[in-house]
Amino acid sequence: MTDKRAGRCGRKFWRSRSGNVALITAASMIPLTFALGMAYDFTMAQSRKDQIDGMADVAALGGVTPGLMTQSASVSQAQSSSLFAGQIATVSGVAYQTSNLHATASDSVTASTVTRTVTVSYSAGSQNVFAALLGMSTFPISGSSTATSTTSPNIDFYLLLDTSPSMEIAATTSGINTLQAATVAQQRNATPAGCAFGCHETNPTSGDTVGNPNGEDNYTLARNLGVTMRIDLVNQATQNLMTTAQNTETANGASYRVAIYTIDYNYNSLQSLTSNLSSAKTAAANIAALEVYSNNYITRNRNNDDEDTSLDGGVSDINTTMPSPGNGTKTAGDTPQEVLFIVTDGLNDASSHGTRIYTPIDSSGALCTAIKNRGIRIAVLYTTYNPLDNGPIGGPTWYDQHVEAVQPRIATAAQACASPGLFFEVNTDGDISSALTQLFQKAVATARLTH
Repeated sequence: MTDKRAGRCGRKFWRSRSGNVALITAASMIPLTFALGMAYDFTMAQSRKDQIDGMADVAALGGVTPGLMTQSASVSQAQSSSLFAGQIATVSGVAYQTSNLHATASDSVTASTVTRTVTVSYSAGSQNVFAALLGMSTFPISGSSTATSTTSPNIDFYLLLDTSPSMEIAATTSGINTLQAATVAQQRNATPAGCAFGCHETNPTSGDTVGNPNGEDNYTLARNLGVTMRIDLVNQATQNLMTTAQNTETANGASYRVAIYTIDYNYNSLQSLTSNLSSAKTAAANIAALEVYSNNYITRNRNNDDEDTSLDGGVSDINTTMPSPGNGTKTAGDTPQEVLFIVTDGLNDASSHGTRIYTPIDSSGALCTAIKNRGIRIAVLYTTYNPLDNGPIGGPTWYDQHVEAVQPRIATAAQACASPGLFFEVNTDGDISSALTQLFQKAVATARLTH
């Protein structure tokens, strides 16, 4: 009896247990369904984030295209914002407000480049299906993308060219020999005899033209003999430089402007600052040596004792001409970097308090230092001031009396004036055009943050 009752109780127990399992299974289906739903919502959110991250990448890259690198950072920023807003609007199931987009663009200058950095950041909500039943209408998603590109800085180039009579020396050894041989009668108390300069005088004295076939000045004589003078090479080199600047500007995606000034006894403007490099090339064709009235006379009624080279005055004047430089970026309000080119044989021949002086360019160092301290780089092309004779044979020459003691210091002073790496010396028979081009390329390659 006891065993039968025990069997019936056992069967009832098992029947009861099977009912409990069904209840437990049914009850567990609810959280399991929500768990699967949450997984679905999360997967959708991740998929949408991946899609939008790709759009942020495209928008960031769209702000540093070659075309936009020629414009300001603010234009790049606006373009990236517009690209992203247009793309995210096509993504369904995303709650997004334009205030949740943050696009930035900035330029920085390092070494010889301007680096633009564009960053696109966003935050949004991926709309839920199942999680919304639990009061979670969206999953938050966010992302960020950054793109960079580099370009060259904008630069203003100021040229200060020595056009004093000493730049009328023949440019080659052959030319010097030719001119001296044709002017032996003018200067016999030197070794070798003769004059190596094609001095340009509108009314030369007989002593300055003795031996010349038609009584012409030495400038005309040099032209008739086919002698090229240094000033001719400076003229051609400056024209060639404008072509180089145009080509480099295009290759670098930068903007260059040029101003040309000459220095003799005056500071002269040949070309004001312009972005039209073709126009500057045309102006450079007018570079010419100073034409004086006659020996010691700058004009018929003005005797200046041939004090025709005020280099220090020119350096001082151009420092006043050049404005404060900028960093050369395309950012609104920024201004170009600046480089000063000086082409000279480096000797001052001017008046100081009524006394004629012969000194190397900026012998104190103060003038060039003041310019460099403003963040303006100086490139110096020094056309060697060579000794003009090997000693007097009939008495001291003008060179012996005035320049011989100064000549060894000219190159040192010219190099001290230049910024590091921007000094080049060209001697007789040297290629001034090539040297000027090399200086230009170095100046472009050493562009830097100025302030």
